[in-house]
Amino acid sequence: MRVTIFGSGYVGLVTGACLADAGNDVVCVDVDEAKIARLNAGEVPIHEPGLEELIARNREKGRLKFTTDAKAGVAHGLFLMIAVGTPPDEDGSAETFGTCSRSRAPSASTSASTRS
Repeated sequence: MRVTIFGSGYVGLVTGACLADAGNDVVCVDVDEAKIARLNAGEVPIHEPGLEELIARNREKGRLKFTTDAKAGVAHGLFLMIAVGTPPDEDGSAETFGTCSRSRAPSASTSASTRS
């Protein structure tokens, strides 16, 4: 299954690595170019036991990729997941601007009906 995850922090990166290890083709999209460059160089920016090996294994098998290209992420994924931070707003409720803005990512030229 083709999965795209927007956000490569603790939630997105671990989820992406685990989904790839289960045999899915996963693309993690992030706006942080430095983070994506580190991930593509084999560096893991967070500590989670076993995560570095999980990412390396699935990158080697071609099941886990990292990009800053939102259009490519949308085009790739049969399933799109948003895993970005939701910091508290002034009143303590979740500030969802980041989540909402990513849900409006540029659409890809392919439609769901043409994806295999």
